[in-house]
Amino acid sequence: MQKRRLGKSDLEVSALGLGCMGMSYGYGPAADKREMISLIRAAVERGITFFDTAEAYGPYTNEELVGEALAPVRDRVVIATKFGFKFGPKEEQNGLDSRPEHVREVAEASLKRLRIDAIDLLYQHRVDPSVPIEEVAGTVKDLIREGKVRHFGLSEASVQTIRRAHAVQPVTALQSEYSLWWRRPEQEVLPVLDELGIGLVPFSPLGRGFLTGKMDENVAFDRSDFRSNLPRFAPEARKANRAMIDRLAGIAARKKATPAQIALAWLLAQKPWIVPIPGTTKPARLEENVGATAVQLTPDDLRDLDVAASQVTGDRYPEHLERMTGL
Repeated sequence: MQKRRLGKSDLEVSALGLGCMGMSYGYGPAADKREMISLIRAAVERGITFFDTAEAYGPYTNEELVGEALAPVRDRVVIATKFGFKFGPKEEQNGLDSRPEHVREVAEASLKRLRIDAIDLLYQHRVDPSVPIEEVAGTVKDLIREGKVRHFGLSEASVQTIRRAHAVQPVTALQSEYSLWWRRPEQEVLPVLDELGIGLVPFSPLGRGFLTGKMDENVAFDRSDFRSNLPRFAPEARKANRAMIDRLAGIAARKKATPAQIALAWLLAQKPWIVPIPGTTKPARLEENVGATAVQLTPDDLRDLDVAASQVTGDRYPEHLERMTGL
């Protein structure tokens, strides 16, 4: 597995990471714990060194899963987690909370759940408009000074927020959605990351599964699958977006690859400091994703993919969720 450095930092990770959220949360019922531990350890053996989780995934259960799975190989991996939400009595998400005292509480709890002495990369999960980003960055700076955190990250933050945070504590990585079917970061965010030397960690690099080519308007989602509430996954949107998948499949056939591999290879070709974190619960899909690192795209391939991506229709999130992103 090739390695990449996140921006100008000294944090080097595998060119492809593993997003672990879907093993516990978000895409229907949680997967079998023993199977997921086996999958995470198989990823390590395939050369993946970068693992992404958060206290919000579950909540808490995904961090516990990742901590148990990676404990035997801690010296070989980089673990990223996140703070920024508060939870009600039934462990339901109950708004944003990036107050300094809460950030410290979350960091301490995450260390225990992950079974580690220091969090390699700690992200603010979503920007909290009630807490100045300078206070957030300053709190993480203190945690870094204390040896409890090694690197600071942001997620779905605007360029203004990125600049303000970076001035207090250098930001190692921004985690944001970026893929062939969500390219808004190209407009403002990518140039600023390039300027400041910050890495980009795209989540949902396969369009929450749509770019695998395995999904059409007839797919039914479990009630606990959050895609059931996303405009872009409404049946009419999925039907309209099949045109993009057909183009993607044609390029994949030409390259003797799968649509998912082409979508990941496209991301890797954009910048040398981009590290996608596709998630999966299936060993076969893990192997397929790893194979994307060997796919080389020509300028003609990239032009064809630009044409394909121009056809995407449907909003990414409902309006109230899009407002939470800070973009």
